[in-house]
Amino acid sequence: MGAPDPPAGLRSPRSDARGPLAGVTVIALEQAVSAPMCTRTLADFGARVIKIENPDGGDFARHYDDVVHGQAAHFVWVNRGKESVTLDLKSVAGAELLHRLLAGADVLVSNLAPGATGRLGIGAAELTTRHPHLISVEIDGFGAGGPLSHKRAYDLLVQAEAGVCAVTGFAGAPAKPGPPVADVTTGLYAALTIMAQLCERMRSGPGAGSRIAVSLFDTMAEVMGYHLTYARHAGVDQQPLGMSSPAVAPYGSYATADGQTVVLGTTNDREWQRLAHEILRRPDLAGDERFRTNPGRVRHRAELDTAIGEWCARHELAEIQKAADAASIGNSRYNLPSEVLEHPQLVERDRWRTIDTPAGPIPSLLPPAIVAGYDPPMGAVPGLGQHTDAVLAEWGCGSAEIESLRALGAIGPAYL
Repeated sequence: MGAPDPPAGLRSPRSDARGPLAGVTVIALEQAVSAPMCTRTLADFGARVIKIENPDGGDFARHYDDVVHGQAAHFVWVNRGKESVTLDLKSVAGAELLHRLLAGADVLVSNLAPGATGRLGIGAAELTTRHPHLISVEIDGFGAGGPLSHKRAYDLLVQAEAGVCAVTGFAGAPAKPGPPVADVTTGLYAALTIMAQLCERMRSGPGAGSRIAVSLFDTMAEVMGYHLTYARHAGVDQQPLGMSSPAVAPYGSYATADGQTVVLGTTNDREWQRLAHEILRRPDLAGDERFRTNPGRVRHRAELDTAIGEWCARHELAEIQKAADAASIGNSRYNLPSEVLEHPQLVERDRWRTIDTPAGPIPSLLPPAIVAGYDPPMGAVPGLGQHTDAVLAEWGCGSAEIESLRALGAIGPAYL
């Protein structure tokens, strides 16, 4: 089928490739958030990411909503800088095209339904035999070998199973954290592991592949490390405290005289003394034995919250923050998402860029890591199947073969 496969990992990088991962080619069988976050992170560092999508609608996150000029907010968030190729992987021709792409790639990332990679012939054993050079990462819900391994796993389901919802919200009113933290953190752990394996490849040679599995449940169990450690050794489940923390006190949100909300926090005894003396002007609280250490303050949290709340209610936000800054006490303003869009910390530091999408340009935040001398590529969000013909041609398919594959239904319709 066309020209012979190129040597693994030796395909010439794109002429516009730059960054620490320039020349690394990633094939992504991904949907929703976890794997797309992983591969977008790799793309932000210069990797080439080829996103394989079902011709019938593609990544289902494309259709969550239509608020971004007819496109979904989730999708444009985690899919910039990628190329979209539509393949019907259930067809023989489509599956062979996937293997052809994998032969010239460095990394495979997937987060399909349980058992799907095995059914598609790209499970760990098959990849070891057919593509031993490949670094492959399979993101799943619960990890292999356990009683829940067969289950579908979405962000909320895993957060509930791992106890995250039990430590969020209020006692008797658990809540899911707003951002999809299970998906995002798992994607970032996967990207970190891939980068570690690429470093190992530099030491061991270009033929060194590896098989990696990362589960949302294991990642959330890691994120829950403090709470699990506390429960094991104290024998109790700490109760959620809304905008506070069971670990330290005082630490929480308070209404101000001008109708806003300030968040104040102390993390050690010295900070508490400064807050009591320099902000509250309450030497009686500072000298109270009940509040001398953090465990005592945690036990008597209610009394401290009342005192701080009464003081904040008599002062405006700007005055409170000025006093807190002067005393070197951590503080912040409670903001809505719509207020963060124009947050001066983002605007004055030029953290927004413009990226292209099939529906026109949109603002997009730079990735968090600032690397001296490196500007992330901030590539376009791809349309469904936008790069199918170009990528297949690069991998040796002639125009007649591409049209034949299209007629067979192995690839999606031509992108217009």
